Amino acid sequence: MNEMKVIAIFLAIIAVLLVAMIVRARHIGAKAPSSGMPAPDFTLNSQDGKSLSLRDLRGKWVVLYFYPKDFTSGCTKEAHNFQRDLRQYEEKNAIILGVSVQDETTHQKFCAKEGLGFRLLADTNYQVSSSYGSLVNLGVAKLSARHTFLIDPYSIVRKTYLDVNAEKHSAEVLADLSQLQQPPDVK
Repeated sequence: MNEMKVIAIFLAIIAVLLVAMIVRARHIGAKAPSSGMPAPDFTLNSQDGKSLSLRDLRGKWVVLYFYPKDFTSGCTKEAHNFQRDLRQYEEKNAIILGVSVQDETTHQKFCAKEGLGFRLLADTNYQVSSSYGSLVNLGVAKLSARHTFLIDPYSIVRKTYLDVNAEKHSAEVLADLSQLQQPPDVK
């Protein structure tokens, strides 16, 4: 009987922790820049050890996607889909930048293993993820949330994605990019 009480208490603690994490996760994205706002500038190192600044990309569309962790199933699927569609993005004058809180070495290994041809940026001090409302604090660890920002050539956020399905996301972003690049109807 004592064993059953211990198990019940353990399960109750797990349930409380899960509820707390869900409540906390719902608040993620509250500080995220919305459509029409200037994209917060940043400078981060990529997997090749070189720094990259958003301001250096003016004149191009930027798909800035935040993801939790290299080598996990959802993040790998999302990265593969962006890689699959990379040529279409390039044809639309767009570049893809992935951001997570892991370091350059981990990103380099992930790119090499998965055959990724776009840059992954290391936000090891959490500042960029935080400025985009995309930092999840789990108490024992901090991760980037799965959010994406479609930024125009003038560094204005044109679309914000806070509820991302890794399977379908690249196709969704490509469709939105095509729509945003359409000239306005002349009446």
